[in-house]
Amino acid sequence: MNQIAALPPPSLLELFRSFFRLGLTAFGGPSMVAYIRKMSVDQKGWLDQETFNNGVALCQMIPGATAMQTAAFVGLQTKGAPGAAASFIGFGLPAFLLMLGISAVYTVTNRLPFVVSTFSGLQAVIIAIIAYAALTFGRSSLKKWRDFVIAGGAAILFGFRVNPIWVILISGAAGWVLFRSKLSANETKSQKVWSTTKPLIVILSLAALGFLVLFLFKRDWFNLAALFFRIDLFAFGGGFASVPLMYHEVVDVRHWIDSATFLNGIALGQITPGPIVITATFIGYLLKGFWGAILATIAIFLPSFILVIGIAPYFNRLCTSARFSHIIKGVLCSFVGLLLTVTIQFALKVQWDISHILLAVGAMVALLLKVDILWVVVAGILLSVLLIR
Repeated sequence: MNQIAALPPPSLLELFRSFFRLGLTAFGGPSMVAYIRKMSVDQKGWLDQETFNNGVALCQMIPGATAMQTAAFVGLQTKGAPGAAASFIGFGLPAFLLMLGISAVYTVTNRLPFVVSTFSGLQAVIIAIIAYAALTFGRSSLKKWRDFVIAGGAAILFGFRVNPIWVILISGAAGWVLFRSKLSANETKSQKVWSTTKPLIVILSLAALGFLVLFLFKRDWFNLAALFFRIDLFAFGGGFASVPLMYHEVVDVRHWIDSATFLNGIALGQITPGPIVITATFIGYLLKGFWGAILATIAIFLPSFILVIGIAPYFNRLCTSARFSHIIKGVLCSFVGLLLTVTIQFALKVQWDISHILLAVGAMVALLLKVDILWVVVAGILLSVLLIR
């Protein structure tokens, strides 16, 4: 059994404070996992390397934003469920506060000419970013012809406006069928895990009570919360996996906002720290103001948190389940097709001219050269102000 480093465990306040400071500079999504490792393993000695690696593997296997879940896992290993909550909230709070403030400013400035020009150019940059995400997913997920079959099938189904959740379920079933002879069970050593049964029951009970109250008295608020909760439950592969799900439900099905506004939200999500799913805060604010932003944020992150503390005790069993591995492989392949399709759909909404083309191509080249996404977006803002009229 792995042993946590022989140092006194941190207090809940120390966990919150440490992850809050880290969250202030949490640009780059999954790349923040390396900084979490540096802090929790190298600097503070809260976990050993092997335990941390097992936690990252767990967070990559389940839906949700990987960096946020890794923060929760560190807290779980050091102080149980309360520690997971302190780390998770501390890491995500800076992104929420910044997005909340930016959303408030956006609602009163989005019609100003220079703001319109800026976001018009940023839409081209965001299309390049999502296309790059599809490329990254493809490089890591598509190795054999079976992978391409699932990704292509997902793209076709989504292109015909099949609900992406159905696409994911179908792809998971296809993975179970196609990969059965190709994947074998992994072996994972056991690790120390706190008992999470009682905290999990409390969290699930409170969540169920909250949904029931909203359903009975605020049906529109219930619909908002239930939607983002469901999106996070199916966002395998990290934050970008939520983009096609969110776009389909918010823009295509419910028409709560248009595609241009959605792209603006994605752009704002890239200039704030934290995962791209923080776009839910922006959408919640536009629809229901301050409390809508809080509700949407809780709903989009709560499943990730529940899954980490609920599944961690059974991680070894999951790792040795070939069937689970087959299904997850199929789901991850499907997101390549979903992201590719949503990139095309976004691109069709942009009024392309030479300035927009240059911005998109420049952003893609920068990303291929490994320039940090934050600087790509900042450069996109500056160039949009100069080039777009």
